[in-house]
Amino acid sequence: MNRRAFLASGLSLTGRAAIGAPPRTKIAAVITVYFRNSHADVFIGNMLRGFHWEGKRHESQLEVAAMSLEQTPPTDIGRAEAAARGIPLMASARDAVMAPGVQGVALIGEHGDYPENQKGQKLYPRHELMRQIVQVYRDTGRALPMFVDKHFSTDWKQARQMFDWSRELGFPLIAGTSLTLTWRRPALELDLDAPVRRAVGYFYGGKESYGYHGLEVYQCMVERRRGEETGIEWVQCVEGDEVWRWTTANPWAGELLQEAMRHDDTLSRGRVEDTVKQPLLFLLGYRSGLQGVLYLLNGHTQQAGFAAEIEGQADRAVCCFRTQWGRPWSHGNGLNYWVERTIVERKEFYPPERTLLVTGALEALMDSSFLGGRRVSTPHLDIRYRAQRESRFMRGPLPPYDRVRI
Repeated sequence: MNRRAFLASGLSLTGRAAIGAPPRTKIAAVITVYFRNSHADVFIGNMLRGFHWEGKRHESQLEVAAMSLEQTPPTDIGRAEAAARGIPLMASARDAVMAPGVQGVALIGEHGDYPENQKGQKLYPRHELMRQIVQVYRDTGRALPMFVDKHFSTDWKQARQMFDWSRELGFPLIAGTSLTLTWRRPALELDLDAPVRRAVGYFYGGKESYGYHGLEVYQCMVERRRGEETGIEWVQCVEGDEVWRWTTANPWAGELLQEAMRHDDTLSRGRVEDTVKQPLLFLLGYRSGLQGVLYLLNGHTQQAGFAAEIEGQADRAVCCFRTQWGRPWSHGNGLNYWVERTIVERKEFYPPERTLLVTGALEALMDSSFLGGRRVSTPHLDIRYRAQRESRFMRGPLPPYDRVRI
């Protein structure tokens, strides 16, 4: 960047606002590991550098006042980033949150060298890190807005406690995936209280790590159906050829799956039954009576899609959720923006109960898979909430990106 562009950006070498720019809100970044293209790099990096929001350049109103790193492998860039930006690197989450001037917290507990349990779930220390943060809140009497990346925990009791801490102490909480906030093709948002008869979604990737993203994308659509969200009674994980047998027995699901793919420009050639070698199917029995259906289709797509039948409408409601597979990973910009608004304005812009419900559903689906595809009852997922009326996902043109995925 030349001097003129640097001055025009309103940033100092540390990424802080230049003289004359409005002051930024300081946050503590509590991170498991920070390497190139990690969640920490995408979220914190784009926040520091600025990002596109609905067709325009946006300079974040957040500033990292302190950072903690749980692990620093040879691929670590967090220490160098902190040094270059003048960000104090703290020894613990507690120390980072107690840094002077901190007004919010970003907890990014994704990636790193952590064990897996027998069900194949990676045991990230999100609950323990949040416990340390909340203890600071208790000790100081200051409960700050918090962002928790992805789902809360692999353990339901821990996840429930993490959510309950926010209600007990009264701090705004934003959590979950960036994909609920990415661009949609077309820009579909179901009407609040839409009379949804049936709905099918799809995604790809690992059963737990990416299955979570697919579930939350699906939930952000169906939570707008008629009446408030009332939770999930049971789940079932179907795998292999049984996926296509179930689909044959439920032809409406296959029809909606094909409709959901209509706007996806990443599809492989050929029939989905031929290109996907290890299909997965998540079935969700909602307490409202809706049959939830989410396919994971590795080898056939690199996007998420959704289709629904709406009472009184001849055409299905259909969209895909667009991703950019290259730096700066701009499909995450919507999450950057709404985390910023949550912390700066100290209010929630969409319900974190969504992430809690999806966290519990995913844990039960992993149980179902471990038990050979058995249906698992989920009486604990009696979770009620209302979707927000306003639409939050990104509009506007997609910015350029580097298609090289390294």
